[in-house]
Amino acid sequence: MHTETRAVEANGITLALHTWGPEEGPPVLLLHSRGADGTDWTQIAERLAAGPEPRRVYAPDLRGHGSSDWPGTEPGATAEVYAYEAMRDDTRALITDLGIERADVIGHSLGGIVAYLLAQEAPDVVRRLVLEDVPAPLPFDPPRPPTERPAGQLPFDWAMTEATDVRANLPDPMWWDHMGRITMPTLVIAGGPTSGIPQDRVVAVAERIPGARLVTVDAGHLVHENRPEEFLAAVEPFLAERSDVRTATVTSRTSS
Repeated sequence: MHTETRAVEANGITLALHTWGPEEGPPVLLLHSRGADGTDWTQIAERLAAGPEPRRVYAPDLRGHGSSDWPGTEPGATAEVYAYEAMRDDTRALITDLGIERADVIGHSLGGIVAYLLAQEAPDVVRRLVLEDVPAPLPFDPPRPPTERPAGQLPFDWAMTEATDVRANLPDPMWWDHMGRITMPTLVIAGGPTSGIPQDRVVAVAERIPGARLVTVDAGHLVHENRPEEFLAAVEPFLAERSDVRTATVTSRTSS
């Protein structure tokens, strides 16, 4: 029931936006991982759009990905065109341009970083936050080596990969310092020991955000892709709760 893909102008660039579900449904924004695009969420989006409480689901291709603009290919472009803050501002502008007052936001990996930066900067527009296997923004020691470029044509701008590699090793300290600004109910989903993301860094995110919940699904980094039923079993009840429901401590559940 993929309803539409269209181009949307936001923050001075063009984003490809994939949508599902009834226009009057509660809005959910899905933000993909590095190297993917909005269609990566199709299976989850279809379920959310057709659930007991049908939702209006939006999944953009982030800048430098898929059919959205690739500003890194423009003459004179610098790494700053792929700053996480730029992706955050794209997302905030998109929400405004769509006429959405508040949305539930779900982010995976890179999309999760964009999601928590949005929640820090504009908590009034995020009703509930879900972070899927998102590591804490703390420097790596020793630094991680640069990602090796795959052969052939890529569905994303390689300059984006290079820029985000640098920021992963040296994140802005304010990202960590401002985790306490995330005031909406938050669910952190960890991928377990088979994930390539250090799980202590995912746990640290849940511990840093006030009242956040932690659920571990032993699915690796691609939780929503490898274990969609377990992913939805955690996410759907969380989204259905009243907005004022929060937990005082971090809790954990493991699915196998």
